[in-house]
Amino acid sequence: MNSHRGILITGGTGLLGLNWGQAVKDRFNVTLGLHQRRGVPPGTNGLDLPMNDAGKLTEAIEALDLELVVHAVGMTSVEACEADPQTAESVNVDMTAAIAEACQKTDTRLVHISTDHLFSGTRHGYTEELEIEPVNVYARTKADAEKVALERCPDALIIRTNFYGWGPSYRPSFSDWIISSLRTGKKVRLFNDVSITPMLATELARSVHEVVAKRGTGIFNVAGDDAVTKLDFGRSIAEIFDLDPDLIEPGRLADAKGLVRRPHDMSLSNAKTRALLGRPLGGVKEHLQILKKQEHSVLTRELANL
Repeated sequence: MNSHRGILITGGTGLLGLNWGQAVKDRFNVTLGLHQRRGVPPGTNGLDLPMNDAGKLTEAIEALDLELVVHAVGMTSVEACEADPQTAESVNVDMTAAIAEACQKTDTRLVHISTDHLFSGTRHGYTEELEIEPVNVYARTKADAEKVALERCPDALIIRTNFYGWGPSYRPSFSDWIISSLRTGKKVRLFNDVSITPMLATELARSVHEVVAKRGTGIFNVAGDDAVTKLDFGRSIAEIFDLDPDLIEPGRLADAKGLVRRPHDMSLSNAKTRALLGRPLGGVKEHLQILKKQEHSVLTRELANL
């Protein structure tokens, strides 16, 4: 293990936590917060975290000599949140309140991972200043989490984003599903009426650390430079990975039956972040090229073994 200061990532065995830890473990002592799963990649530590107990979280943070806490715990299934709003409130809001209070008490920088799901979806390129308009329980609890994070830890950095990357063996990601389906000749139906600004998880981590280094606080959209439909995202994957685009069929969220209401346009403007960093954050095909290079890297081999 290196001699650098520590970074704690809650939700450490989820897609973002694992990719983030892999991306920075050469620069930080990475501790991944464990909740249900126990395995962590080589070069990182795992730690059981009492996520609803601010006092015990304070003790854990003090013991780790942390430079940064990345709060990536979340109940992210829109359907599950709608079916069980009490648990969604506990996970998305109460746990955020506890970690924010602990960070404030220990004078530790807090990065809270939010979502692009906060708006009604009737406009394009949402900025940080626009009023939130949640349309379901998931969005409402994530909006409340942003509010409580800033109330309990006023210097917190709130990151609104949409990310993808190589997932662990036990939880394939959205991009994993598209790639594996196309490689096995299965047809994939993707919405052509849902817009997103996706960003590769490891590039998200790199950009957020730059925002932290520039002392950014408050809300920042850290998302890709390109707004695309989910259908176009899938077609770009097919192009970059030399797969058959004819296996991708267009679908419409508007025609989907039985789904909880969702916004059709979740695209985020990253102009504020680009201005702070003085560079673009990267477009879809640029990030997919990196994803392709990662496929046979140490990162994906270690994730596959979890």
